Amino acid sequence: MSHVVRLPRLGTFDAWRTAARALASNGVPAERVIWTMEDTAPGLFEETACPLPAPKPITVPKAFPPLAKLLCASRADGAVDLAYRLLLRCQDTPRLLTNRADAQVARAEELGKNIRRDMHKMKAFVRFRDVTPKGANRRKFLSWFEPDHRIEELMTGFFARRFGDMDWIIVTPEVTMRFDGEVSLQAVASDRPDLSDDMETLWQTYYANIFNPARLKIKAMTAEMPRKYWKNLPEADLIPGLIAKAEARARGMAEAAPTLPPDRAAAITDRLRQGLAPPPDGTTLGGCTRCPLAQHATQAVPGEGPRDAALMIVGEQPGDMEDLSGRPFVGPAGQAFDRIAAEAGLDRRAAYVTNAVKHFKFTPRGKRRIHQSPNADEVSHCRWWLARELETVQPALVLALGATAASALTGDGANITRRRGSIERGLHGGPVFITTHPAFLLRQSTDLGRESQEALYRRDLEQVAQMMAQVVRSHDVEA
Repeated sequence: MSHVVRLPRLGTFDAWRTAARALASNGVPAERVIWTMEDTAPGLFEETACPLPAPKPITVPKAFPPLAKLLCASRADGAVDLAYRLLLRCQDTPRLLTNRADAQVARAEELGKNIRRDMHKMKAFVRFRDVTPKGANRRKFLSWFEPDHRIEELMTGFFARRFGDMDWIIVTPEVTMRFDGEVSLQAVASDRPDLSDDMETLWQTYYANIFNPARLKIKAMTAEMPRKYWKNLPEADLIPGLIAKAEARARGMAEAAPTLPPDRAAAITDRLRQGLAPPPDGTTLGGCTRCPLAQHATQAVPGEGPRDAALMIVGEQPGDMEDLSGRPFVGPAGQAFDRIAAEAGLDRRAAYVTNAVKHFKFTPRGKRRIHQSPNADEVSHCRWWLARELETVQPALVLALGATAASALTGDGANITRRRGSIERGLHGGPVFITTHPAFLLRQSTDLGRESQEALYRRDLEQVAQMMAQVVRSHDVEA
């Protein structure tokens, strides 16, 4: 005689777990258990066995309860029975669920994946309509959704967290989900309510305007937004027409002449090119607060070296050691630069050394400060200070180390590895020699890669050393 277990529409998993624990602890085989829902008509020859003794404790792997909860939400034939069969097998094989080659485990994972997909679609395609009564103190919204599986209980937590600032009702064909500060569910059959509201027309107008016909991929769109959901989406009424006109619209966009930007765009661009206004009179680098970096750094790090140096070396920004010491290029990257520069015959002591950005930008991680690259605004804020240094030193050549320095000096920080070894005209009107930042050498993961990059770096610095030797000779001739 079989044990017949009728599971309720709500509280399904809890009811299954209670029954399964009693059955499994008393050794009832899966073949003698019939799992069914309360709304299912009884079988013609269905008989119920005698009540079982009190359940005994059983153990399951940590991964089993979440999987069983998904299986209890599935409408697939045999899903709940499969959960019980796995429960029995886990008693003898605790690591059963780690065996993906097992047919029952694979089937359970497949069904679980289907439930998770259905949950994802509900998150994506629930559309709330505003039904707030006049004079109400709290907004109220209504939605209709038709899930493939019994996922309402699994989804209430998500919607309560996501839309906890408003009252809402989500109606499905079998369950009504409510939230008014607390979640409640009611198993009641419902038809689709009238959900039109004034915002629907506005949403359709917005959707039609952001639809890009040149990027239309129908297969990808229907894979992410299956047609079965369209009937409940306000924008779905527009989709067939947008698809039908997409090819003609894309062709028209391609054939259309380019439009000129409005005059105000040129005015804004000119203002940006002119740079920011200088700090108030009397402001020193140490007191600069032009960007938020000054709030967290220990101090601004000025450049150092001869004020009449023929070579100016510009790095990115101070690192952790530079921020603490107040001197540029004293950290690991600076030490690597000094070593290779000496091998290339370049005397750093004869150069003026500075950074494009004067404050250390970092992210705290425990007790460490992790370097972060400055953004374009931060580089722009510091460009005034760099311009003052260039005006004071008036170098014959500027050596730009890395993308940030190249951006500050030439206005372009892209493709540094392709531009390395080249000389470009700087924004100040003088020559700028482009190479990578020495920190790039430290990031190489293999000895071979580090040696290869150091050889390229040494070659770049040898070029700079040769150019500076020519500058010195020309000065000697003039003297």
